[in-house]
Amino acid sequence: MKPIRILSPSVDILAEIDNYESLIFTRSWHGVGSFELRVNRYKQHADTLQKQNLVMLSRNKVGIIKHREIELDENGKATENWLIRGVTLKGVMKQRLTEPPSNVGYDNRSSNAETVMKHYVSRNVVNPEKIARIIELVEIANNQNRGISVSWQTRYKELAEELELISLYSGLGWDVTIDFATKKYIFDVSEGRDLTVNQSVNPPVIFSPEFESVRTQKFTDSDLNFRNVGYVAGQGEGAEREVVLLGDATGLDRHETFIDARDVEETSMLIQRGQQKLKEFETETYLESEILTHGTFVYEKDFDLGDFVTVQNRGWGYTRNARITEVVEVYEPNGMKLTATFGNSRPTLISKLKQKFAEFEIEVKR
Repeated sequence: MKPIRILSPSVDILAEIDNYESLIFTRSWHGVGSFELRVNRYKQHADTLQKQNLVMLSRNKVGIIKHREIELDENGKATENWLIRGVTLKGVMKQRLTEPPSNVGYDNRSSNAETVMKHYVSRNVVNPEKIARIIELVEIANNQNRGISVSWQTRYKELAEELELISLYSGLGWDVTIDFATKKYIFDVSEGRDLTVNQSVNPPVIFSPEFESVRTQKFTDSDLNFRNVGYVAGQGEGAEREVVLLGDATGLDRHETFIDARDVEETSMLIQRGQQKLKEFETETYLESEILTHGTFVYEKDFDLGDFVTVQNRGWGYTRNARITEVVEVYEPNGMKLTATFGNSRPTLISKLKQKFAEFEIEVKR
């Protein structure tokens, strides 16, 4: 079993456990990610698995314990296991909302995506106006001005969700890692490598049954939620309300949706809000694969979360270059399993509900 370290929230090492029952660690390029650990309560150091403590596989694979659960059945001690759940260290960003500056309705920022993301982390975590909002453990890595140009505005939204939306819009990933030298949580963004067959800079990575690099595959191509024309409505009432039309599809190829953006003041930002929302309605195309851990390519060396790779199944007539957007690592006594999602992550019920009721949040927070 891969050893895991248990740390205090202030990054002090409390224990190391290597005889747990199982560990599922999910890494997400755009979102927060999660983990689930099962360990018998009679194992050494099981008592250190307390809420808010950290579970660490490596400096960039750290989880915050948020949930503890245990039960006793007729098998007694043998199955008296703690179920420990939590979020990755990125979850600290779920603890803050995006509070606008004093006497201003919204926190507006226009720049490259990295600058915008780090601005909101600074404003709400590292250097907020209210001292009580500071999380002293968090530091922001040096800004390298990466990513496309972004114009963003926010008001009392969950910070982690805003970072996820900017990540989806720009393609930049984000993470919070541990720096043992300073005992800090480091926020930074990343771009991922191009490992597709179309480039000649890096050795290409191809995930295909024919290359003996995957064990199983599952492909989804869905237009159930597809929309390509948006009526983006800004401020005003009735006939006086500003409406911007995005998209030029016609006939049966035209799928319309209404986008309520009454919190947006400027037309340019209205257009970007519409573009952002239309991305959420794009064709949901993704492929999930169980990757052979002793196959052709080595995880975290030849490829990693966020990289663009080539995925292929010739029998299905499918070849595509896609980003690795999610990686699930499963550690059990009989070995490690690795599952990856290529392309848009599988939409969840929660994400659908958030999308559906976003306009009501706008009304409440006006």
